[in-house]
Amino acid sequence: MASIFTKIINGEIPCYKVAENDDFIAFFDINPNAKGHTLCVPKKEVNKIFEMDDKHYLDLMLFSKRVAEALAKVVPCKRVGMAVVGLEVPHTHVHLIPISEMKEMTFEHKVQMTDEEFKALAKAVGERFQA
Repeated sequence: MASIFTKIINGEIPCYKVAENDDFIAFFDINPNAKGHTLCVPKKEVNKIFEMDDKHYLDLMLFSKRVAEALAKVVPCKRVGMAVVGLEVPHTHVHLIPISEMKEMTFEHKVQMTDEEFKALAKAVGERFQA
């Protein structure tokens, strides 16, 4: 059965897309820890990150780095934190979270954003993304 991320990739479920190339997509987490909380997801469904072949894994890290660089240009923060957890959705994904405090990385701290805020931020980050 396709994961929720595969359904997003296939356009069956909408998302706030930030960046995309042939192999990966980045979109905002709809239950964000902080403004700009982004998920970088391989289009090929792989359950666990360490099950990825080396090239695909390294390409995901490079894609995530470029998305993080774009986020840092748009979202005021001390740094962009990165986490790979993988318990909620059985499809590899990297969390990029603009942070200024440790609590923003705990997944217990959440912020609210409107549809308009998500769209404006996605556009701004997407404009800064370098493929």
